Amino acid sequence: MLYAGFMSAVLPPFPQSPQEPVDKPQLLEVGSAADEPCLRADAARNRARLLEAAARLIAEHGAAGVTMEAVAAEAGVGKGTVFRRFGDRTGLLTALLDHSARKLQADFLGGPPPLGPGAPPVDRLRAFGVAVLYRAAEQLDLQLAAQPDPTRRYSHPSVRALHTHVTVLLRQLLPGADCELLAQTLMSYLDPALINHLTRQCGMPMERLEKGWFDLVDRVTRTQA
Repeated sequence: MLYAGFMSAVLPPFPQSPQEPVDKPQLLEVGSAADEPCLRADAARNRARLLEAAARLIAEHGAAGVTMEAVAAEAGVGKGTVFRRFGDRTGLLTALLDHSARKLQADFLGGPPPLGPGAPPVDRLRAFGVAVLYRAAEQLDLQLAAQPDPTRRYSHPSVRALHTHVTVLLRQLLPGADCELLAQTLMSYLDPALINHLTRQCGMPMERLEKGWFDLVDRVTRTQA
């Protein structure tokens, strides 16, 4: 079961009456694009060109082979252009995750249930974890390389959007609980570094991680599948 198959192929219209009346997460840009919402056409083309060059390098050499110098050479531009566009290597790698991050957000904000609105909150929470698990497994090298340093990791817009979504679902299930902290507990299970350790270093199959997520959700929310 792969993330690409789990997600909806075509996104339906957003519901007229959102299930999440408060703290609804917004669709957020990832990487440096969030700081440049109105790029000129030529700047947008240059950005796409640099990302395509970085994607080719990852396909050929893995995420470790992507440096600002290598991307500049692959794209045929000066190194300064890459730094101006993305800030640093982390910014560049994070920008490569933009499409899938936006796709995930679009699916849990307005896609079909159980990931999207319309299903009970506990079912949405279970589906959310499965989607994040398989997305991370498919992009593990890139996600590990793109993780911000510890002082920025939890404040990144895409991470905040995921945390907000989990918090909203928990508030529907556990009124009165400290759902912000509980959301951090659940999100830690979906951390790419932990998924790397469990799958690659411990040899655990994804099916076991999926069952573990269901068990964790049931215990935290005091529900049963």
